[in-house]
Amino acid sequence: MNFCIASTPGPSSFWHLPAISHSGVMMIQDIVGSHVTIFHSRTHQPTTAGTEKSFLRRLSSVTNRMYQPKRAARSEFVRIRTLDYHVLVWGEPAVGKAPIVMAHGWMDVAASWQFVVDALACDHWVIAPDGRGYGLTESPGSDYFWFLDYLADLDFLLDHYSPCLSVNLVGHSMGGLIAMLYAGSRPDRIRRLVNLEGFGLAATRPSMAPRRYAKWMDQLKAFHRGEMELKAYDSLASVAQRLSKVNGRLTQDKADWLAAHWARPDEQGRWRIVGDAAHKIINPQLFRKDEVLEIYRCIAAPTLAIEGCDNSLSQWWQDRYTLAEYHDRLKSVPDCRIAKVCDAGHMLHHDQPEQVAELIDAFVA
Repeated sequence: MNFCIASTPGPSSFWHLPAISHSGVMMIQDIVGSHVTIFHSRTHQPTTAGTEKSFLRRLSSVTNRMYQPKRAARSEFVRIRTLDYHVLVWGEPAVGKAPIVMAHGWMDVAASWQFVVDALACDHWVIAPDGRGYGLTESPGSDYFWFLDYLADLDFLLDHYSPCLSVNLVGHSMGGLIAMLYAGSRPDRIRRLVNLEGFGLAATRPSMAPRRYAKWMDQLKAFHRGEMELKAYDSLASVAQRLSKVNGRLTQDKADWLAAHWARPDEQGRWRIVGDAAHKIINPQLFRKDEVLEIYRCIAAPTLAIEGCDNSLSQWWQDRYTLAEYHDRLKSVPDCRIAKVCDAGHMLHHDQPEQVAELIDAFVA
């Protein structure tokens, strides 16, 4: 296995986009408080009281604080199996041009990739979906999310956008594991594979199954009692504070911008994460390391595993699942190399998007 070490932190200048369009509505969000003014995207007339001048002042104030993307994304809705999937697209398709498809992590959204997309040096065609039950993608309305549905959704998505051409697949965290499992299951569909800390889970033993099943049923009951609801926030600023608390490297302008994509106001004016609470329910099926390694052995695409310098595994699992064990698992991938991003944690695509983009650019060229 080859090791590629990236050691130079990237610059930290940022931009923002205050307007979010979806379903024919444009929402302008003031991060100072919970005030929201909604404009119809065709008439551009405010649905709440207020003058045009006051609106423009608020918009200018928001614009001066948030990250501003360099590359604007197109928002599309695609029917994937039984769900209307929300997909962000940057760049344009061209004959023979393999897209970069980006899969986000647990309780995240497609917009999370904006910083990396902005830092890409080449004119890529990038496709990033909100996973089922995340962002603006429909939730199936079930009380449980079956993990393998993510793989099937990805398969249908690639058929829609790139039916004849293999793709460059990038995934972060849970999205990284999805990308790895998909690449081993559909090796002919992947040109290059990039995994950002998609570690997978600790190995399990069959004896764990009875207690795991019982815990799953207990959590289903807790869900139906309303005990697993996601926390609501008083303002968008509070959402941004939560993001900054979880990731101490996240700058304020990025936190403000991400918060506007990560949460939406409810009918009471409180801000709620755009993720289905059922995602919190555990998978009743054990993580079978032997099956995963067999899938890894079937990955045909050159693979790049990118890590932050913080060693997130030791923080989460202690000695139950170590970075050394993860590296040992990667030895099952026929053509794999590892890159380390300095001054970055698990959210390395937020912490050092320039470094991550440079690695992706070079690898998919």
